Amino acid sequence: MRVSVIGGGNAGEADLKRAREVGRLVAEAGHDLVCGGRGGVMAAACAGAKEAGGTTIGILPGEDRGGANEHVDVAIATGLGHARNALVPLNGDAVIAIEGGHGTLSELGYAGIYDRPVAGLGTHDVDGVYAADSPRDAVAYVTDALGE
Repeated sequence: MRVSVIGGGNAGEADLKRAREVGRLVAEAGHDLVCGGRGGVMAAACAGAKEAGGTTIGILPGEDRGGANEHVDVAIATGLGHARNALVPLNGDAVIAIEGGHGTLSELGYAGIYDRPVAGLGTHDVDGVYAADSPRDAVAYVTDALGE
């Protein structure tokens, strides 16, 4: 299974710490991690997944696969800019959101359209998003929702 981790590229230290832990727990649960492939929450989640021996997939907005953060195993260039936000939740079987702004909100919207189970860590109060109280709670929620 794949879990998409979404969140801000300019996240604060607390969110980066949570993202790294989420990435580690996703990998320890045996899931591949999908993200937008860039910095902030995306890089921190990928770093955590790699520390636990996981596989990371970055779906990039630009045309250059070299734009991925150093922890991405499989970089997918789209050339779509922000329109690539539809592809990040589509390529996960579940989604974990960690703070973020408009881009993260658009990905949450697509997660709902694609009927993905979603756990949120942060201030997003969106219908259909489980309000997780910790990274462990978020990963447990999506793992349970996937029937594992």
